[in-house]
Amino acid sequence: MARGTGAVCKQCRREGAKLFLKGERCFSSKCSFDRRSFPPGQHGQNRRFKQSDYGVQLREKQKVRRSYGLLERQFRNTYEKASFERGVTGENLLVRLESRLDMVVFRLGLASSLRMARQFVNHGHFEVNRKKVNIPSYTVKSGDVVTVRPQSRKLEAIHEAMRHKRTEQMVSYLALDKAKMEGVFLSRPKREEIPVTGNEQLVVELYSR
Repeated sequence: MARGTGAVCKQCRREGAKLFLKGERCFSSKCSFDRRSFPPGQHGQNRRFKQSDYGVQLREKQKVRRSYGLLERQFRNTYEKASFERGVTGENLLVRLESRLDMVVFRLGLASSLRMARQFVNHGHFEVNRKKVNIPSYTVKSGDVVTVRPQSRKLEAIHEAMRHKRTEQMVSYLALDKAKMEGVFLSRPKREEIPVTGNEQLVVELYSR
């Protein structure tokens, strides 16, 4: 499976926004975006130019895509599927992205970062409705129960992630039972409930060119 392996802190700096890709580090004094919020590179501090409409749309697309840790082809395929659904395409796109199993695991706090959540899913540490699923892009539906597999419940990384999960990071469309180490996807999220910094309408405009 193709995956991004670059430095994620540079992605936050390039997009000019905290994308919370490093888990607990993003809330500490070690966060590189807080220390150096200018774009990476030799001339990052001196970049001052007016962006075209296309440039603004591209940056918003990159911001949303990187928030979910996807490569361009994966993101574009998700957009194509969302464009055929009823309703607002931009909102459909975000709902599809939030419904990915790796994102649900991360939002529940069963992994400290999205990359860790993806790795845990790949290694088969989770079940959906009591069936093992090791596909990060698996779509979780309303009412589905995501559970840590019995043989994986002693993993210290999962327990540490749950200990450090902040209350303000929880979303209303998910519910976590720490004792059972399982979460429920309560309902389809609304746009105002999705904690993503980015203008999805500009993504739609970019892909509609």
